[in-house]
Amino acid sequence: MTEPLRLSFDIVCSTEHAFAVWTAKIAMWWPLDHTVSGEDGVDVVLEPGAGGRIYDAYAGRSRARLGRGHRLGTADATDVEIRFVDQGDGGTRVEIEHSGWERLGAAGEDWRDRNRAGWQTLMPHYLAALLLP
Repeated sequence: MTEPLRLSFDIVCSTEHAFAVWTAKIAMWWPLDHTVSGEDGVDVVLEPGAGGRIYDAYAGRSRARLGRGHRLGTADATDVEIRFVDQGDGGTRVEIEHSGWERLGAAGEDWRDRNRAGWQTLMPHYLAALLLP
């Protein structure tokens, strides 16, 4: 079994704000090179509530599903769980666990390494969005 990829970082803002920027404002900060197609005009949508869908929406075209609920990734690929933990001092710890690499067979280890790099390039976009009004 391939070990899950675990990342965490602390931010100075409320848990509510950290969660809202990740979810309700995801289209504002999620970069094109992290979408299914990488095309201009794509909007990343994260539906609120348990069981909400995560998808790329294209103007006048179909949607490309990324996942469902708190799991990001296609159903035949990997699982991502993101937790927002109140630190009690006005700060929040964001914990990301990316697992399910064994579903990718022999390529699982390589995909894990590539996704580690992907998360590292994604996080600055999220952190910058936290500072926007």
